[in-house]
Amino acid sequence: MNFVFISPHFPHTYWHFCDRLLGNGVNVLGIADTPYEALEEPLRRALTEYYRVDSLENYDQVYRAVAYFAFKYGKIDWLESNNEYWLEQDAKLRTDFNITTGVKAHEIGSWKHKSSMKPLYKAAGIPSARCHKITTEAAARAFLEEIGGFPVIVKPDVGVGAADTWKLEDEAGLEDFFAHQPALPYVMEEFVYGDICSYDAIADSHSEPLFESTATFPPSIADIVNQDLDLSYFVLDKVPEPLQKLGRAALKSFGVKSRFVHMEFFHLTRARKGLGEVGDYVGLEVNMRPAGGYTPDMMNFGHATDVYKIWADMVAFDRRTLPESGADHFCVYASRKDSHRYVHSHEEVLARYGDRIAMCERMPEIMWATMGCQMYTAHAYSMDEVQEFIKFVQERVD
Repeated sequence: MNFVFISPHFPHTYWHFCDRLLGNGVNVLGIADTPYEALEEPLRRALTEYYRVDSLENYDQVYRAVAYFAFKYGKIDWLESNNEYWLEQDAKLRTDFNITTGVKAHEIGSWKHKSSMKPLYKAAGIPSARCHKITTEAAARAFLEEIGGFPVIVKPDVGVGAADTWKLEDEAGLEDFFAHQPALPYVMEEFVYGDICSYDAIADSHSEPLFESTATFPPSIADIVNQDLDLSYFVLDKVPEPLQKLGRAALKSFGVKSRFVHMEFFHLTRARKGLGEVGDYVGLEVNMRPAGGYTPDMMNFGHATDVYKIWADMVAFDRRTLPESGADHFCVYASRKDSHRYVHSHEEVLARYGDRIAMCERMPEIMWATMGCQMYTAHAYSMDEVQEFIKFVQERVD
């Protein structure tokens, strides 16, 4: 089997995907714009061959790289980046090389456009916030009247994270948005009061989950970026049954086959007419790739498993070979930003939590706005321990 992995070096823990593929006898053919000697040693060992391009943004160069691999190794069986930024390019490459194990270019729209997700949520019986494509200020005002007024969220119809996301609370905010709106297709959604949580899964070729997990994000990513907050979130010990039911329905409705996916939901903290009561789940958006940053590693820590192996077994065998561990617990992430001062020093964090610390490292600069500059993840065995860890790491000097 020939697997072309686009950008296998980012995030740097993605070398595990390549290593597990290699362990299953797969030819792992990497393409990226980083010098070979700059790749981490474990990744270099996992790659059958590496092709460096000047820029992954240059489609012709990436196309020629895939063509080279096809000429040398034969038919390409899989092509994947597991990265939101490259999903559309992945789909185009699959189309151009007739790679049948993933979504093609003409199918990617419902996975990338937030407005196109709404009918698929409806088909799955999952409530989701009402949405309107922003065309004119008059149309926006009509939508506001329909949903009962402010607040609303406006965001790019296609976007990653919370880039260019606005919360409009009043007329002044609406007018300011239209005065500064970037030249992108935008959608406006009714504002939902709730915590953001995820349904994460590795699905087989029949849209059945081989692995399931969930994480809870207390503040929204939009708030993290726009208000310069510190990010904290945690992987739960188990997926709540109501969320599991909705997540599995979404796998079917969105046609998720042979993928690692990250689906976001609101867990309502305030009842909303037409959506649900406090404690209900509401569909937010789907991301057809693994959860961002080092969340896959947190899943490993929290569930005592190896999601990289489960994913590689899905690719090679369309099944799971690892048993359930039965040792599920919480894994919590808390980060800091260089722009803030904290009560407890880095050394104090390490001294207090010792072998509870699962990961501790500086984040890549590209992630600082959302994921923080310095991150810590730790094992936790109760919600009290989760909250105590977050407070200790992030308590600021007044």
